[in-house]
Amino acid sequence: MRSSDIRSTFLDFFRERGHHAVPSGPLVQSDPTLLLTNAGMNQFKPYFLGEDVPDHPRLMSVQKCARMGDIENVGRTTRHSTFFEMLGNFSFGDYFKPEAISWAWELLTRHYGLDSERLWVTVYKDDDEAERLWRRMGVPQERIQRLGMEDNFWSMGTPGPCGPSSELHYDRGPAFGREGGPAVDGERYQELWNLVFMQNLRGEGPAKDGYPILGELPSKNIDTGLGLDRLAAILQGVDTVCETDLLSPTLRRVGEMAGREYPGRDGSETSTSFRVVTEHARSIAFLIAEGVLPSRDGRGYVLRRLMRRAIRHVRRLGIDEPALAPLTASVTHPELEPHRELIRQVVTAEEEGFERTLRQGSRLLDTAISTAKTTLSGRTAFELHDTYGFPIDLTLDAARSAGLTVDMDAFGELLEDQRRQAHRAGQGRKGDAVARQDLYRRIVTEHGLTDFVGYETTSSETRLLALLSETEVLPSAREGDTVEVILSRSPFYAEAGGQVGDTGTLRTTDGVLRVLDTRPGLDGLHIHKVEVLQGEVRPGQEAEALVDASRRAATARSHSATHVLHAMLRRVLGDHAAQRGSRVEPGRLRFDFAHFTPIDIDTIQTLVNDYLLDDPDVHVWETSRAEAEKAGATALFGEKYGNHVRIVDIGDASRELCGGTHVGHGSQAGPVHIVGESSIGTGLRRIEALTGADALRHHDHQRALLTELANLLNVPPNEAPTRLRQRLETLAETQRTLETLRETELTTQAHRLAETAERLPGGWLVAQIVDTPDLRPLATRVLTRRPGAVILGTRSATKATLVAAVSSDTVQARHLLGDAASELGGGAGGKGPVASAGGRRPDRLESALILAATEARRLLTP
Repeated sequence: MRSSDIRSTFLDFFRERGHHAVPSGPLVQSDPTLLLTNAGMNQFKPYFLGEDVPDHPRLMSVQKCARMGDIENVGRTTRHSTFFEMLGNFSFGDYFKPEAISWAWELLTRHYGLDSERLWVTVYKDDDEAERLWRRMGVPQERIQRLGMEDNFWSMGTPGPCGPSSELHYDRGPAFGREGGPAVDGERYQELWNLVFMQNLRGEGPAKDGYPILGELPSKNIDTGLGLDRLAAILQGVDTVCETDLLSPTLRRVGEMAGREYPGRDGSETSTSFRVVTEHARSIAFLIAEGVLPSRDGRGYVLRRLMRRAIRHVRRLGIDEPALAPLTASVTHPELEPHRELIRQVVTAEEEGFERTLRQGSRLLDTAISTAKTTLSGRTAFELHDTYGFPIDLTLDAARSAGLTVDMDAFGELLEDQRRQAHRAGQGRKGDAVARQDLYRRIVTEHGLTDFVGYETTSSETRLLALLSETEVLPSAREGDTVEVILSRSPFYAEAGGQVGDTGTLRTTDGVLRVLDTRPGLDGLHIHKVEVLQGEVRPGQEAEALVDASRRAATARSHSATHVLHAMLRRVLGDHAAQRGSRVEPGRLRFDFAHFTPIDIDTIQTLVNDYLLDDPDVHVWETSRAEAEKAGATALFGEKYGNHVRIVDIGDASRELCGGTHVGHGSQAGPVHIVGESSIGTGLRRIEALTGADALRHHDHQRALLTELANLLNVPPNEAPTRLRQRLETLAETQRTLETLRETELTTQAHRLAETAERLPGGWLVAQIVDTPDLRPLATRVLTRRPGAVILGTRSATKATLVAAVSSDTVQARHLLGDAASELGGGAGGKGPVASAGGRRPDRLESALILAATEARRLLTP
């Protein structure tokens, strides 16, 4: 059964049982607790947490997932992957264990045709009900194993919904490992499907067996995940995911480039390298297609690590030419097609960069090896790994070839220290984010979500629901306090999609509050950061909310201009030039997009303004996510969308999913003036622009500068550039002439000084006071004519300076100036053949010169 048939069979099965299909969420979500989407339930967290109610109580999806925790196992086992698709069915307060278990068994055995006698089940150790239900399906007692909280109990990692899970495993036979069931060997007994029964409530803090369970939930949910890749390997009768139709084109491409066939699962390093390269190529392609680009931290570091690990295994297979571009091109999936050029450019640039890193690391490693006696230090190996990205296995190979060992204990300690520090920092940030969200959830549970009315109006009557500090709910706030306010109804737009949050004013009968910013707390909850200007406010008070309307209008101009800029960039550069980030503010915008080379900003600016000048209609409409995709609406990188979406059309150029505020007609967004374009990373560029009145003010300022410049040059403004260019050329020629005269003067002066040299047994000595600031070049010129020692001094009204130059390899120039520097009331510095000294006693320059000359005579007289 092909993978496409596996997907359609799953969706058809659950559609017949009342499930509504939801598109895969992006790999990059706005959830601060997630680096990458790692399970089908991620996009449904608000439903499980009770923050939102789904349109349908039964949902299903085929979710793209990325998990990097087991990256070192990829290629060495048959079951680990960094990217996979998860088939999932979900129930929100509808069906529960009996249906989830019976449907899973029916689908696997009747529709996918798996041998029921090779299916094993694990359940949570205390879940008698799940075991009874499996027994009812015909699973014998000996193929049901009870495991503890670590294996068969699921939680989001925070206080809230949780519950026992039950997993279905397939026995792949003795060729894959030991007998004894999933508890004994996870390689032989392949986990296929995890059924999570969300029936409990998790409490705060650790407990003896995990965390405390506070009781059962009134509304119970189902969350399941069936691994498409693993199921495909079993149904297609192959040993590994890489041999399924999902990845076999890439596996064949690896073999073609390596000039050999895949040896199969024979335990060799060659076999491992084939699978690592094949599996990683798919993950790399999907991450780049979703807007992730290589960097030193976060998701970008994950991508870079995947790419470098793939490159290392490519080289192990004897492939010396650039490989990532053809390998990622062989990965087949409809979602990748619009991003082919971006993927090619990113992987090509990163592979070239890594080759440079390897060359630089090799030079440093060679230097370290040349000075080592028997062991290369762990710190050297760690610095090569951490600073230069030089793989430890290459360091080990090079050391072994030189007859050295590497202190791997020290290397491991340094690596573990780094991981602990990163983990602590990450946990701290994650903990703060989780605690904040828990506080917001309490507000939502008590008061519900914010009624946002900002699309229709910039003012409304409302009520203060809650006042918050950083950590707690407050009973009141008074003049001078800065707090967060939750409103029952709000016209203030909360920062999202790159658009900044609204500001404005809140008025109650007892106080006045300035709204400094508005941002989202949870989906549908607006957080207003306010400063109390007058009086005292308390929860429950009625209030009038007033948005700063002129600021909102200026922001809307920038947002509509951003959409048109995006459309024109893609029109000129291609579809790969998609948005990768934006900042929309009153009168200005910042736009990040995927591209590798500088662009002609004049052309883009002209296209944007010409289109806006034609005054296209701006039309906002709402529909389902599926209908929006059919209509060709662009979904933006990193943005989170629900099943019901808002679409903004600007003429026939732009159709984007967008929750921001916009102008009514295109001409209201202009003019647009691009003030800068630059690279901000591999394959990522940034445009900064001004809009509306700010763009006009910028033009006025530039015109004023041009007028002032023209007046200084005494020419009309249109002639100013030519006249200035002529003046600069004349100035440059004058500077060249002066430099020539200076060189001539220095040469003449050096000749005169050389004539005054005193002959000593160890060389010549010149010691003179001169009237020039160019002591150092003058001293070195004299020294070429009279090898030995040259000491020159000069002074101003407040300072004296000495310079010494020597030609002997055994004499340090600064040794001549120690006593002289003290005489001047200062110090001496410099290494090697030239040194200087200075101080605030210019009247003692003569005596200082005598001291320096005396020391030079001593050193030049054996």
